[in-house]
Amino acid sequence: MNLYNKYLVDFKKAYLLYVPLSIIFQSCLGSIAAMYILMNSASRFYMLELFICVIVSMAYNASIMAQLKHKWVFNLLILSFLINLLLIIINLIRL
Repeated sequence: MNLYNKYLVDFKKAYLLYVPLSIIFQSCLGSIAAMYILMNSASRFYMLELFICVIVSMAYNASIMAQLKHKWVFNLLILSFLINLLLIIINLIRL
């Protein structure tokens, strides 16, 4: 938990610097995940995977636009990163 708190404090300090950088990073990662999901559209649950990918990516962007607390934005960034990374790995294995 110490590592999490360290990065959260750093994120809070440089919030205005991290927001544009993280939006670009998270949007690119989400689009890569969507690309692999659509490349593997023979799968049974590809629409569900695509729905999850879009929802977590949009939730992060919406949290910034809604000006939620820094901790919520940071947690949604981590959640979006982990879910999109997991979807990329799952669909790479299935290719």
